[in-house]
Amino acid sequence: MRKILMMLVLLASPMLLFAQSTIKGIVKDDGGEPVIGATVREVGTQNGAVTDFNGNFELRNVTKGELQVTYVGFLTSTIAIKGKNFIEVIMHPDQKLLDEVVVVGYGTMRKSDVTGAVSRANIQAFEKSTNTNLLQSLQGTVPGLNVGQASSAGASPELSIRGTSTISGSTSVLIILDGIIYTGNLSSINPADIESVDVLKDASATAVYGAQAANGVLLITSKKGAKGKAKVSFSSSYSVQTPTNKMNTMNRDKMLNFDNECLWQFSKTEASGYTQQDPNFKLSERMPDAWMTDDQGNIIPGDYDWWDDFTRNGSIWENKLNISGGSDAMSYLISVGNTQQKNYLLNDDYSRNSIRVNLDIQPVKWLKAGVQAFGSFEKRDGQETYLPFLIECSPLTKPYDENGDMIHYPAHDARENPYHGSLVDDYDRNNSFFANIYGEVQLPLKGLTYRLNFGNNYRIGEHHYASEFAENNNGQAYKHHSTYYDYTLDNILNYMNDFGKHSVGATLVYGASRRKYSYTAADAKLFPRMTLGYNSLELASTQTTNSDAWMETLLYQMARVNYSYDSRYMLTATVRRDGYSGFSSNNKSAVFPSVALGWVLTNEEWFKVPQLDYLKLRAGYGVSGNQTSRYSSLARVNSSIGYIFGDGVSGAMRQELASMQNSDLKWEKTAGFNFGIDFALFNSRISGNIEYYTTKTNDLLYAVSIPSITGFTSIMSNVGEIKNKGFELTINSRNIITKDFEWTSMFNLSTNANKITKLAGLDTNGDGKEDDLTSSSLFIGESLSAIYDYTIDGIWQVGDNIPEGYHPGNYRIVDINDDGKIDENDRSIIGKNDPSVRMGLLNTLKYKDFTLSFFLNAVIGGSKSYLGKNSYAELVNDNTLRHNRLTEQVDNFWTPSNPGGIYALYNANPAINPYRYENRSFLRLQDITLSYDLPKQWMQKIHIDGINVYLSCKNLLTISGWHGWDPEPNMTYQDINGQNRTTGSCYDNRPVMKSMTLGININL
Repeated sequence: MRKILMMLVLLASPMLLFAQSTIKGIVKDDGGEPVIGATVREVGTQNGAVTDFNGNFELRNVTKGELQVTYVGFLTSTIAIKGKNFIEVIMHPDQKLLDEVVVVGYGTMRKSDVTGAVSRANIQAFEKSTNTNLLQSLQGTVPGLNVGQASSAGASPELSIRGTSTISGSTSVLIILDGIIYTGNLSSINPADIESVDVLKDASATAVYGAQAANGVLLITSKKGAKGKAKVSFSSSYSVQTPTNKMNTMNRDKMLNFDNECLWQFSKTEASGYTQQDPNFKLSERMPDAWMTDDQGNIIPGDYDWWDDFTRNGSIWENKLNISGGSDAMSYLISVGNTQQKNYLLNDDYSRNSIRVNLDIQPVKWLKAGVQAFGSFEKRDGQETYLPFLIECSPLTKPYDENGDMIHYPAHDARENPYHGSLVDDYDRNNSFFANIYGEVQLPLKGLTYRLNFGNNYRIGEHHYASEFAENNNGQAYKHHSTYYDYTLDNILNYMNDFGKHSVGATLVYGASRRKYSYTAADAKLFPRMTLGYNSLELASTQTTNSDAWMETLLYQMARVNYSYDSRYMLTATVRRDGYSGFSSNNKSAVFPSVALGWVLTNEEWFKVPQLDYLKLRAGYGVSGNQTSRYSSLARVNSSIGYIFGDGVSGAMRQELASMQNSDLKWEKTAGFNFGIDFALFNSRISGNIEYYTTKTNDLLYAVSIPSITGFTSIMSNVGEIKNKGFELTINSRNIITKDFEWTSMFNLSTNANKITKLAGLDTNGDGKEDDLTSSSLFIGESLSAIYDYTIDGIWQVGDNIPEGYHPGNYRIVDINDDGKIDENDRSIIGKNDPSVRMGLLNTLKYKDFTLSFFLNAVIGGSKSYLGKNSYAELVNDNTLRHNRLTEQVDNFWTPSNPGGIYALYNANPAINPYRYENRSFLRLQDITLSYDLPKQWMQKIHIDGINVYLSCKNLLTISGWHGWDPEPNMTYQDINGQNRTTGSCYDNRPVMKSMTLGININL
């Protein structure tokens, strides 16, 4: 027994010694450079270390026989210790990262072979944010992709890519969902169903979509199932929302004090410069309406808070369930989701139920087939009251009398009770259905496949409305019904193969699309009773019907060739031909070519730059198009009752031409050049890309004015030219990597500027220079968003040497031409609406099972950029004294006691009353999320893959000098030429919401 024990001790002693061993080593890349921040971990344990700046590491208490070395950008290495105390590890680049597949339109490409400006959005970083719309996950994340704010429940933010390149053509970004053009609203798509979003920005990338791609392309790919056992995931979250700038209307005391300040000529003493109260002044004697005072001549009591009745804390409640799995022959994904949102204003409600089924099958090796389909059921029932009228409601009034009956006109004027706008029967539903059915066949030639895509979009809209208060309490109701359907049929032939160092790819597409829309409306008013509302329209004494429909067809062919030699030199060439039914008979089709080149310098044997791991140069040139609205090239006819023959005889229908035909109307074309650099430094510790681009759009679609003697005032024509240029930068960095802590960052920056270089070609004054279109605010050499107006230099004060025609409280206009008078000749280009630069910064910090991420978004304009109308100029009259306002606005009105006020307030109208503009620049802490993964050992005990809980905040902090609700919403409308114009509704617009969310994700 003693011998046996001694033998066991001798056998075990090396193991005991090994259990206490310390392993040192160095990690290098295949070029001999040290790899900084690589993770070295003992296989099967949590025992690990991180390499230092020289690539060295030291790992103590090693008890196993293998070490695993990992680092982003390199293949994972597993090293056997075999009794060694020092190990040298050589890591090799992970070519799969360079071969990462990105969607480029009608197929995919290896990222290393991409020659155009294609960016993938990091939507995974914002999965836990309060985003009911996919676009909200893209705000500020991709340079050149500009996403605005959604300030109403269920709304889609404005979207643009690389600025504006048209005057009145379409400004819509082309949306491709699972390979099919998607014409619906992105609010219909459940963001949790989306796997990736790729952005095509330059003409060489967008040319594959030709006539519809002048404004860029958004490629959205939904999630799919994967081989393996069924996986179930469930997530739930609840959010509370309040405005980023919370404001309220004035209460009784503040409103009466404001009325007193408005009447400063009477309420204040002249000797004090109208800043000290006159003790003899009685505000009650100046009230404009008898109801505002009692029998003793005092202002009636009352301090009703109308604002509180129609506002609330917003909320969002979301629940999502996802089931996926598959085998070699089939994979599937089924998801359902429910979103319910209640916004800040009463009845601004939205809910969405969605279901998605993605199925992919491969019954035999040479055949694939499947379907990506979803249904979305949106509900927007309920009407908000009209916000400007709500703001104006005086606290001296109230909605109901002592008997509980509604007071229909509380202020005894034309302003209706705000409850008229909200106590209505409103049924507003939109159902959307999308399905892409595909089949793909591997043809006998290696690398050659044929794919058939058949995509369908179908939408049904139902809006039913009934109000007993409309038409002077006589009632109004209607039923509106709309349907939309489109199909897309694509025949796609793809070829891809490698021949030694040569890699060749080709894509041929022949496709067609047809879109149909139908609308029917039945309206009725003046009801004897409203018991059945919109379900009994025949009871009304006035009934009208209306209907509309349209159809358009597109036919297209596309050919693309990709070539790569030795992963060093790349070529992409594309040509697309588009035909569109909406264009003139002489120009039904157009051709859009492009070509792009790429060169990977770091793959050249002679290129040896220390610390530079990857450097690729790209350059491309291409042409894309923009189509006009349907029927715009045709002579259109309007019908109306135009002739009456005798008394008591019904009118005869009259038909007349409403527009002139233009048989030569053709496509807008945007030609663009893009130069790009992709790079990686310090063992991929820092990576990113740089883009510079210029574009030129000609044959602009514009309604040119013509002599009225023709019977028309304008004709849609092709005129002018616009140039765009910009710069984009993206940097990704791994700042700190240790065993338990990791800090990574993403920074992006973009600029864009456009300039009109040609217009209608008119020279009416004979000066040898082409005329500007001043009435449309279009100026040669200036931005499309140029602001042509008067320059304001403060407000005229009491005691100033005020010129004739102006008074204290009027805006002070600068005499631009210095001729001693203020007239229309003092207008000039004072700036533009577009910003100078956009920036985004995402930081992610991980400590063990905790993750903290925060995203900063900034849009910045200089002294003359990113300006918006922020203009209030009010003549003191009876309505000024009657109506309420938001307190922030009131605090900014000028009075002698508030000489620094920014909004004009006066007792006499000026000769010219200009608009005031303000810089909209802001820095926003847009997203911040703290999440925690419950320990895996806990999950194993209850047979759950993982549980993550998180707290997320959105729009938590906004820094801006803007006055009003929020600077970011683009408060615009379109004029008759389709040109965007600002409204200046800085207080009448909806507020942007900030939110706090608590959520949980469970994976089974």
